[in-house]
Amino acid sequence: MIPLLSPMMLAQIVTAPIQPIEADYIVQPQEIRPLPGQLDQIPVFNSNSPEVVEGEGILLSTFPADRKYYPNAHLNKALNGRFDFFSHHIARPRDSRTLYQGVLMGNPTDRTITVRILQGGSYLTGPDAPFINLAPSVEDPHGQFFSGPGSKLMSQLLRGNTQAGFPSQVIIPPGQTRLLFSLAINRSSARSTYLRLQSNGPIYMANLAMYAVPEYTPVVDTASAGANLPTPKVTYRPPTLDNWQAMLYRGYLAYPRDLAPTPPDQIRPGAPRTPIYGRVAGISQGASWQATLVDNPKAQFLSIPQRGRAFSYPLSTVSVGTYATQQVQSAPMLARYPDTAYLAHGNYGVHYQLKLPLKNVTNNRQSVSLTLQTPIKQDQYNDRLFFMRQPSGQIFFRGTVRVSYVDGDNQSQERFFHLTQRRGEMSNPLITLNMQPGEQREVTVDLMYPPDATPPQVLTVKTEELYYGSFSSPR
Repeated sequence: MIPLLSPMMLAQIVTAPIQPIEADYIVQPQEIRPLPGQLDQIPVFNSNSPEVVEGEGILLSTFPADRKYYPNAHLNKALNGRFDFFSHHIARPRDSRTLYQGVLMGNPTDRTITVRILQGGSYLTGPDAPFINLAPSVEDPHGQFFSGPGSKLMSQLLRGNTQAGFPSQVIIPPGQTRLLFSLAINRSSARSTYLRLQSNGPIYMANLAMYAVPEYTPVVDTASAGANLPTPKVTYRPPTLDNWQAMLYRGYLAYPRDLAPTPPDQIRPGAPRTPIYGRVAGISQGASWQATLVDNPKAQFLSIPQRGRAFSYPLSTVSVGTYATQQVQSAPMLARYPDTAYLAHGNYGVHYQLKLPLKNVTNNRQSVSLTLQTPIKQDQYNDRLFFMRQPSGQIFFRGTVRVSYVDGDNQSQERFFHLTQRRGEMSNPLITLNMQPGEQREVTVDLMYPPDATPPQVLTVKTEELYYGSFSSPR
């Protein structure tokens, strides 16, 4: 028997709307695999702390501490042979003068040492590369699309370009120092710099910040009450080699200091406090990560997933956020300041070069897509990824990806895409290949991990639900 309800109660029930429940997240079931390979052994002079520079000082010095006013500002670590230079700093000076960034190289030996600049570039937010809104994915064959100096810098280096203005080599006489470069950082701008270097002997390096240097010229002010009294006129010039050398010997660590990092033994999934990774200032080890992605170490190919299935490989994983692979890709530090990062989290500037010898092991024609994605960082599951239904807020990745492959007409293709991704963004495929049963096709995906990105990302291989016929890409 159905109980009778009063008209008042019935009205209350009828007029109360049922609120639709819509999840904020999309759960994508798929396997997450550790990324094969490892970082190489190339040392990197890695200067990113303090990120925001408010005044003069030493950003990073590997010179010995002897005869220096502030010994704690120097790490006493020589570089020799192949090594890289990376720096990313923002100028917000308290002074109205322009702030300059200068890099000194010192020769501690009794013979002349030559440092060759193999490749490099340096860009400012303004006017070189302002932050602008771009579509989530833009095909960019000529390097015309970028947002921010890190985005532009990595795009140019990925294409093999070297910015004009850098010398081909710097010759350092015995026991002396020379400038690698001295460049202005406009107020409220960031400057991103990456150089690939080769020396024929050991050298020390220092990355320094200094205001434009005032020069006073006496003039006669005939309009004032004290006519004919000399009044100095002030002009400003860039620092010279002598100015930079004085900063090296007398300077202290630049301020403000970034937050000190959480000790590594306290960074773990489920820890009661959110870890502070800190920013990098020191020498890290590893400039590139090369790998061939195959089914197992003895295999010669990578089997595509079953139709409608996918698997992913994480990129630039940090201590917390490995997608349950327990693989931390952050470069180790060979030398660092005590208040800076224990690892080079983010791997800024690291060149990921990944070969995928894809093979269709099914009995049917398949369409296989490759996608770079920014899922929500987590450590619990390696059989699913989480994405935002409507990604918004901070941009987690802005940078260029290169994809090389042979298309269905047996023509070699090299395509560049500039990607802009927010936290939890699934993104569209970079390419989609149509593969016959038993067919094998090699694809190479590479990128230089851009400054200002927030790790990690994943590279996803998916066999689509539908076969796309003769189309090389649904884009």
